[in-house]
Amino acid sequence: MRKLGIIGAMDVEVEILQGALAQPEVTRWAGMTFWQGTLQGLPVVVVRSGIGKVNAALCVQVLADRMGVTHVVNTGVAGALDPALNIGDIVISTEAMYHDITTGPLGDPRGQVPGMDVLAFPADPTMVAMARAACGRLGLPHRLGRVVSGDQFVCEDGVKADILQACGGICVEMEGAAIAHAAYRNRLPVVVLRAISDKADHSASMDYVSFEAKAAANCAALTQALAQALAR
Repeated sequence: MRKLGIIGAMDVEVEILQGALAQPEVTRWAGMTFWQGTLQGLPVVVVRSGIGKVNAALCVQVLADRMGVTHVVNTGVAGALDPALNIGDIVISTEAMYHDITTGPLGDPRGQVPGMDVLAFPADPTMVAMARAACGRLGLPHRLGRVVSGDQFVCEDGVKADILQACGGICVEMEGAAIAHAAYRNRLPVVVLRAISDKADHSASMDYVSFEAKAAANCAALTQALAQALAR
């Protein structure tokens, strides 16, 4: 039976989903609270990982080792790298990579984890297709593309330009690549779903505070629709 692990970094990214669970059971591991229950007819675990790559990867490992999940989704907000993205738009990952790993002296391109056989960690095509179809049903504007992650809140034009030039991608955030990386190592199908909360530039701090809740709500609605599709 399918069981979906749903990871958000912050309370605002998971509280709607926690409230939608049927018959939740709450347990704690590694300083995180895991809400197990049923969402749209699918067994799920909803968890707030905390911000950053290490917290995110640790969370996936607990889901794999302790919770028996078969699929993983990362839900939350992100800053736009692609200027065509607007506040509230959805990004569905085709792959995820790091922007803050630099081992050039070893001959690696930016973002490459030394010793790994991929530069960007792929999203599961079936989950991507389900998420895309769900966006259509919900009327949510969306784009497919590379999600770029690092332990940095991007709010400066120069930093944004550097990431775009070195890594490409259509949005930037702080956990997706680590979640995709850990899922890849555990052979778990994964997709990163992000709603745009800001433009990752000089206006990011103001935009983020203003639009975080709206963006998180859009992504929570999509995550519920994805769970419904997986339940079928």
